[in-house]
Amino acid sequence: MSSCSPKVCIVGSGPAGFYTAQHLIKVDIYERLPVPFGLVRFGVAPDHPEVKNVINTFTQTAKHSRCSFYGNVNVGKNVSITELQQAYHAVVLSYGAEGNRSMGVPGEDLAGVYSAKDFVGWYNGLPSCRELSPDLSCETAVILGQGNVALDVARILLAPIDILKKTDITQPTLEALAESQVRRVLIVGRRGPIQIACTIKELREMVNLPDTRPDMVAADFDGVKEALKDLPRPRKRLTELMLKTALEVPGEKEQERRSKASRTWGFRFFRSPVEVLAEPGHSRIAGIRLAINKLEGSGDGAQAVLTGEVEDVSCGLVVSSIGYKSLPIDPSVPFDSRKAIVPNTMGRVKQAAGLYCSGWLKTGPTGVIATTMNNSFDTARSIVEDMESGTLDMSAAKPGSQSISALLEKRGVKPVTFSDWEKIDNVEMKRGESRGKPREKLLTVEEMLHVAWT
Repeated sequence: MSSCSPKVCIVGSGPAGFYTAQHLIKVDIYERLPVPFGLVRFGVAPDHPEVKNVINTFTQTAKHSRCSFYGNVNVGKNVSITELQQAYHAVVLSYGAEGNRSMGVPGEDLAGVYSAKDFVGWYNGLPSCRELSPDLSCETAVILGQGNVALDVARILLAPIDILKKTDITQPTLEALAESQVRRVLIVGRRGPIQIACTIKELREMVNLPDTRPDMVAADFDGVKEALKDLPRPRKRLTELMLKTALEVPGEKEQERRSKASRTWGFRFFRSPVEVLAEPGHSRIAGIRLAINKLEGSGDGAQAVLTGEVEDVSCGLVVSSIGYKSLPIDPSVPFDSRKAIVPNTMGRVKQAAGLYCSGWLKTGPTGVIATTMNNSFDTARSIVEDMESGTLDMSAAKPGSQSISALLEKRGVKPVTFSDWEKIDNVEMKRGESRGKPREKLLTVEEMLHVAWT
């Protein structure tokens, strides 16, 4: 290793950024928003506070003398990747997946159709989604996709207000949900029960959600019991819980609970969206046309194949939860637009010395926070290996944040430090306290900056 101190920076302060930072000696983190933590703050459901505990670990990292946080810096706009590469020996891209996979069907631009990413951003206080104000005046909502995010959206749409008002869900969302007319949520997937993407924890929360009852189609589960014995254990337990919920006659207590429920939810399998249907003469949604599929093959590898049949479902709200996708940040960075990732080997960006990536940008948007943790540790290990082997050229001293801070100042960009963020954090917690919530988030960048700098 050369004698000059290695200068490393990370773009993005979500789990990928912080987990990568944990394993590096000295690091600067750049974040577009004035607030850190990415999807832990803006993705994790409000009623999952235990998942947000990783914030404590990230805060320890950020407050350590070896780590500096620069919020309110939009890399790609305020400063280019090339400029970061001139200032640092290694640049790690960990800015996640802020785009949406589109359904690619007619009518998906109608009023009343939302991406799950935007819907989640709305109830979690992401500044860019503040004005979404979805119309919840309909009885039936259809969610396309059956992953954990789809179940989060279903749960938030149906959960009793008394549960939600003790969470950090935003006040405008709480008010909208209190007025919501949504009483039925259908969670639609193109394959069958055995291929469902959610995990058992999320399914169990739906099954136990107060004032709701399941509404399933028994025929969707034909042959599922027979297939159980060949499934790996986690998948087997998930499928057993689904079978029990869909087909078993409930006990007396559960029967009574269900009969009193005012809201329903259910999976609809073997269905793909073909078209979002508009109200005649309006740009508002009236329903969705679904193609009916059959499966070819079995298990995880089964493919949904069109049968030629379709069915129409009346609904006033469609949330498309078919996956997030990463977007290119800068023309100088290699990007595989088909896979929507930065092409890499163990986090080393291909054909770009000194450039690395971690998190969803590296793998695509899959897995939970622990998955991202491991993939980020791997990237950090690659960087350390490259420093030690001399693959990473560290012969020249580099200025690091010193030159970038000067550039930003010249461009009229003022970064938010971690102690500035702590002022925002304190104000949010104080505001929450008066309402019996863990926090009341500030909802605009202007408000965040005002608090940070007064």
